[in-house]
Amino acid sequence: MEFQQLKYFLEVAQSQHITQSAQKLHIAQPALSQSVHRLEKELGVKLFASKGRNIVLTPCGKFLQSKLEGVMAVLDSIPEQLAILSNENYKTLHINVLAASTIMTDIIIEYGSIHDRIKFQLLQNTENNDGVCDIEITTKMNYVPTDTATCFECPERIFLAVPNNEKYSAVSSIDLQSVAQEDFISLMGSKQFRYICDKYCHQAGIVPKIVFESDSPAAVKNMIGANLGVGFWPEYTWGEVENERVKLLEIENPSCQRSIVVTCNSPENENAVNFFNFVHDRLFERI
Repeated sequence: MEFQQLKYFLEVAQSQHITQSAQKLHIAQPALSQSVHRLEKELGVKLFASKGRNIVLTPCGKFLQSKLEGVMAVLDSIPEQLAILSNENYKTLHINVLAASTIMTDIIIEYGSIHDRIKFQLLQNTENNDGVCDIEITTKMNYVPTDTATCFECPERIFLAVPNNEKYSAVSSIDLQSVAQEDFISLMGSKQFRYICDKYCHQAGIVPKIVFESDSPAAVKNMIGANLGVGFWPEYTWGEVENERVKLLEIENPSCQRSIVVTCNSPENENAVNFFNFVHDRLFERI
């Protein structure tokens, strides 16, 4: 499931007219129809039904539309929010965000509101070399206490988010093997957090049955909140569950945690060092 597919779906859902949507999106009508069909095939449900010469949303289509509209609004607002923090006279910090993107967005916005002459350029360069970016945020499985002038690690437990129903009402911790048959909601395989969670599943001897995956943590959180499946939930970077239909369980076996690694590649840059220290303080405030 791709971000562009979801944007195309929302446009068709709003207009309920393939031709008009194709014209608005500036793409060919067959290409738009194929995109919708691929999305339906990936999800295994029909999102639209024919009604005369028009199309209408199915119940599944209405449900997906209601869940995606808020998510897309948040994602679409991020460039504007970051633009507010900048103008042509600002000094630029290049931040390579490969992990903890949700909390890092919040930290960047907070820092920018305090230091209004700093501009941020966000990267997602998995093959970054030292010097290409000023600050790099990555993650790994094994936490090693590290706290130097140019690098620190912040430990974070990984919980399992499950439906708050009768099955899990009296449960506070869980063995991963016990959810081998559950449907899983997950980040895309290209995400470092997904790699870590897949490794823990392998340790537990299970292959998660993934029914929905996205490159957006917000979309994953919303789908878990809709009780469409269980999912891994990083304790600090995703924050507390605000949906009463979801509860977090501690994973006992294997013990699941990760390390958020923040590196300053420009120790000679005072702005980079100040921001690096700010990130350090904000992350450890949550522990």
